[in-house]
Amino acid sequence: MRNPLRRVRKGVAAAALLLSLALPAHAQSPEPFVVKLNLTGVVDPFMASYVRGGIQDANAREAAAVLITIDTPGGLDSSMRDIIKSILGSRVPVVCYVSPEGARAASAGTFIMMGCPVAAMAPGTNIGAAHPVGVAGAIEERKVTNDAAAYIQTLAERNGRNADWARRAVVDSVSVPADEALRIQAIDLIAQSETALLDQIDGRIVQVADGASVTLHTAGATLETRKLGLGAAILHALLSPDFGFIFFYLGIGLIVIELLHPGLSVPGILGIVSLVASFVTFGLLPVQLIGIVLLLASALFFLLELKHPGLGLATVGGVVTLVLGGLTLFDPSVPNARVSLWVIVPVAGFLVLFFATVVNAALRARHLPHAIGSQRMIGLEGVVERDLGPEGVVLVASEEWSARSTGGPLPRGTRVRVVNVERLRLDVEPMEQEASASPGPEGGNQ
Repeated sequence: MRNPLRRVRKGVAAAALLLSLALPAHAQSPEPFVVKLNLTGVVDPFMASYVRGGIQDANAREAAAVLITIDTPGGLDSSMRDIIKSILGSRVPVVCYVSPEGARAASAGTFIMMGCPVAAMAPGTNIGAAHPVGVAGAIEERKVTNDAAAYIQTLAERNGRNADWARRAVVDSVSVPADEALRIQAIDLIAQSETALLDQIDGRIVQVADGASVTLHTAGATLETRKLGLGAAILHALLSPDFGFIFFYLGIGLIVIELLHPGLSVPGILGIVSLVASFVTFGLLPVQLIGIVLLLASALFFLLELKHPGLGLATVGGVVTLVLGGLTLFDPSVPNARVSLWVIVPVAGFLVLFFATVVNAALRARHLPHAIGSQRMIGLEGVVERDLGPEGVVLVASEEWSARSTGGPLPRGTRVRVVNVERLRLDVEPMEQEASASPGPEGGNQ
């Protein structure tokens, strides 16, 4: 009987040993990780889709938290609300962090910060200036502003922040730096870095979807950065103050080319697309009505230059209104939401050269005869409008032409005949030359 008992005891001991070895492995929890998203530039549909996808991924993988770094001048209201809905509907806590130093959470960015369970800022950053923006925002009705103010107040109250200041950020476009935002309780904390932020919020209890409370476990968590897709990143990058300004004048230039050469279609289509892209960008940013008016005025001046090509008053007016329009296009209360001088000056210089050379040459080229037409010009008669010495101007077929005399200097008023066409210039001879070259009666008897 001893042998069977020994075997049982050995079996129990072995099972106990295996169980003791297995328990720590099963009891050991996986290393926590935080999904990091970068909300930079304009808040547009591309950015909203990116943030929404990142939050959904974090929920599916049961991440410890979602960290959204913010640096935005604002954007589209619908995209902003999509992002906030994703944040409020997340079971994983979302932490919003205005970073790096010099970044801002302006306009739509302020709303997103108010909607986050945890709102933090790096030193040297700003938040505020949340008045409704865009081309429509420049003429926004009071009821829309009041709706935005009520919305941001609700978000602030939900997360225990200063609702009165949040309302003023919308109604009065106030903006404050990080230390002031912390003092007035517009945010929860200031952190020097992402790692420091995760350490500071560890153990904090926050409210997530459906009113549930969750304790953050973020100290020492691994950051997993989720990037914007290549195609979306390219389209998102184009929605910036500088590109919006460039697209506006690119569209004007292409439409001018279409007017000079009607029937080409491609420049006209591309010009319209560029103008639409520029106004879409303006609609996503804190644009000012005076800036839009000045840009339209500059476009009108440049189009007037088509009637009187050369460096005239229209060109000067176009350049002046272009520069002023670029400088006043966006609300100065929003940090960094402006057109760079490094963009304004080259665009102004390019347009001056464009209208002084290309447009001028194109207008003159419109009078250039086609290969068949040039032959028809030969033999036509005209009159000298500006003395030919031997070059000047003649009037042929009711049009003024640059001309060169083949028979020496000719004064104004001399009747001439076209003998050759070379590009934009006519070679002419005086009508009297034919008569003097004809043989007389005596010559016929010789």
